[in-house]
Amino acid sequence: MHSNWRCAARLAAPIPFLFFCFAAPASAQVKQPDVLTYLERDDNDTLDPAWVQDTFSWNIIANLYEGLIGIQGESLTEFEPRLSVQAPSRRNGLISKDGLSYTFPIRQGVRFHSGGELSPQDVKYSLLRQMFVNCSRSSFLTESILGTQVSCDEKGDLKPGLFRLAESAVQIRKGAVVIRLAKPFAPFLSILANSAPVLSKAWCVAHGEWDGGEASLQKAAGARKQDSYLHSHADGTGPFALERWGAREIVFLRNERYWRAPARLQRVVIKAVPELNVRRLMLQNGDADVMAASIVELPQVQDIPGVRVIEGLQPLLRNPLLFFNFKINPEANSDIGSGKLDGRGIPPGFFADIDVRRAFAHAVDYPTYIREVLRGRGRPASGFIPPGLIGYSKEGLNYRFDPALAAAHFKKAFAGKLWQTGFHFTILINSGSAWRPALVQIIKDTVESINPKFKIDVRAVQWSTFLDQAQKGAIPLYIQGEGADYPDTHAFARAFLHSMGSFQKRMGYSNTAADSLIEKASAETDPQKRENLYRRLQRLAHDDIPFIPVVEPDGDILRVQRSWVQGYKFNPVFPAAPSGSYYYDLWKEEPK
Repeated sequence: MHSNWRCAARLAAPIPFLFFCFAAPASAQVKQPDVLTYLERDDNDTLDPAWVQDTFSWNIIANLYEGLIGIQGESLTEFEPRLSVQAPSRRNGLISKDGLSYTFPIRQGVRFHSGGELSPQDVKYSLLRQMFVNCSRSSFLTESILGTQVSCDEKGDLKPGLFRLAESAVQIRKGAVVIRLAKPFAPFLSILANSAPVLSKAWCVAHGEWDGGEASLQKAAGARKQDSYLHSHADGTGPFALERWGAREIVFLRNERYWRAPARLQRVVIKAVPELNVRRLMLQNGDADVMAASIVELPQVQDIPGVRVIEGLQPLLRNPLLFFNFKINPEANSDIGSGKLDGRGIPPGFFADIDVRRAFAHAVDYPTYIREVLRGRGRPASGFIPPGLIGYSKEGLNYRFDPALAAAHFKKAFAGKLWQTGFHFTILINSGSAWRPALVQIIKDTVESINPKFKIDVRAVQWSTFLDQAQKGAIPLYIQGEGADYPDTHAFARAFLHSMGSFQKRMGYSNTAADSLIEKASAETDPQKRENLYRRLQRLAHDDIPFIPVVEPDGDILRVQRSWVQGYKFNPVFPAAPSGSYYYDLWKEEPK
């Protein structure tokens, strides 16, 4: 299947990068004018903010819940108030002179979907829950507020005294929440703007969730994702409430008591439809309003009557990257075959050999991927930091495609044994993806051509299964893009390289020099000094190769929508943008 796809792709001539829209007159009146239907490729993972680990699920959260502040427009550095009446700054006096205390006056009269009124206590409860209920997702806040990377030890036990420290750091004073940081932390407001949704404490407790006390915290932290009531239910203050989450479908209902004017849409329906042709047909017939699509799928969507294709919208992300698993979990893991270096599998430490990693770095056919998959719109990625963020490097940190050099490193790996025995493993991809199958096939073709004893299989699974396998550390070579959890370089540096970051906790890479550089850069408030630290970090990552940044695309994700969809505003850090969006801004109306 993948080989046939690549042959078809090679017939498509590259086209230059530009921003334009394809539009045709709408052939029918607006269908269901109060309902917007959005088609995604796959299902979301969870509705619990403490457990979310993918951008699609964060898109759901961002429409149901709200935080204290939000990102202003398309800016990466300006903030606007949400549940806080003001966004703290030095100018308005809500950030202390030492840069450690942030005051958030809480908006009055705001109601949760269940009817309860928002209070400062809800904000404190939500921050503490986000810090402690799931250690793997707690780092955003524990690092910034408490100065520690994680809230629990390797056994999963909460660190002694940390909860009391958190209670002291988050105070309620005269209708405001005051957060006192343990040390200066440059991206703190960026984190709050994207990763700190506010829950109703009363509603959570009434449904068996953590009661907010220290005594019950260890039990709550030890629960599984699926055991949480919030896994499949929600109670936020956002413009839409959760009506239902069914089989491959999520439905939002307009929040009539929203503290701003109610949304113009009455409902939003989000469907998981992996098949491109089905998504396209539904959009063409007017049974859907927006669909997920990438530049790979442009030929299939660009000439649909009544549909606009908006190009050139580049979210803040690095995509794709190849992450090497240094300590593959072998338990019931068929993806590593025999689990040995015997030609029928790979050992758990296969990618810990730097010559294996160097070989793969030179075995990726970057020019072919850019030409055939991205249709010429991109360049080999120079480092892991995206454009627009401090530390970005335009050139000098990319790897070159060189099969002969790849072969030389394969021959050196495992003291020469690898070349003689060969290997066999499976790369997991999520079903419905357009670019992963193409990239995997390109890698597979090159690697298998270097030595006939090298074999790579491909297996497609649902997105939720893919994430679960990644969380278990079972995927040998993890191919993924990463959108910014918040608009700061630290979001990428920590996730990609820190030993306690989300990727390396799965992949087993640990480098004390990288950890030190990341921690110093996050505490540094001088822009030039931060720049220098991140440049050193980029060079370290390039030389040690814990992952491969493949390309830097130019607007590879499309916004494909019926021409009757109005009000879309692009925000480069909004989860799942530009396909996913903030539905409060949208309405449906015939174009004039």
